Amino acid sequence: MTSIFEPNGKQIACTIIEAGPCVVTQKKTVDTDGYNSLQIAYGDAKQKNTPNAQVHHFAKAGTTPKSVVKEIRNCSIDKNVGENITCEIFTEGEKVSVIGTSKGKGFQGVVRRHGFSGVGEATHGQHDRQRAPGSVGGSSYPSRVFKGMRMAGRMGNDRVKVKALRVVKVFPEQNYILISGSVPGHNGSIVLIQN
Repeated sequence: MTSIFEPNGKQIACTIIEAGPCVVTQKKTVDTDGYNSLQIAYGDAKQKNTPNAQVHHFAKAGTTPKSVVKEIRNCSIDKNVGENITCEIFTEGEKVSVIGTSKGKGFQGVVRRHGFSGVGEATHGQHDRQRAPGSVGGSSYPSRVFKGMRMAGRMGNDRVKVKALRVVKVFPEQNYILISGSVPGHNGSIVLIQN
């Protein structure tokens, strides 16, 4: 993350994202496939580590093997196979959604995972109960724990969509865009930006 200053002097926290260039590797239409979509690819991959079918698929588009391939249905961008999509499709001030995989936090307790406050008091016979979940189910009825009970478990590493983030600045020469707000994922992770 970084921060920039607006003309009025206000400081904005921003995330720098390298947005492209993404090459169009396939164009699907209603006539040929039953629906409209664009298949785009990003990031270079070694040819020796790429399956032979994918090498020929990328060769049809006139590009080298790529590491990430994504299909976008009902895409409003009108590009042909082999053409590049750059960050110039975004304009400063528009709102976008960013989809990515959040940071994995490992196995966490109920206080960290769900915001439980714990017992709070350390007196009246309480022993090691400050961060415990408390009662999770009845004994004779219902004699089980209900599905969806908020308990300790693995936290993070989920698909997250953050909506209505503002594009602050676009740098077409470097294919960088600055987005204000928090973007899911660790540094260097792959995200999908929807406008």
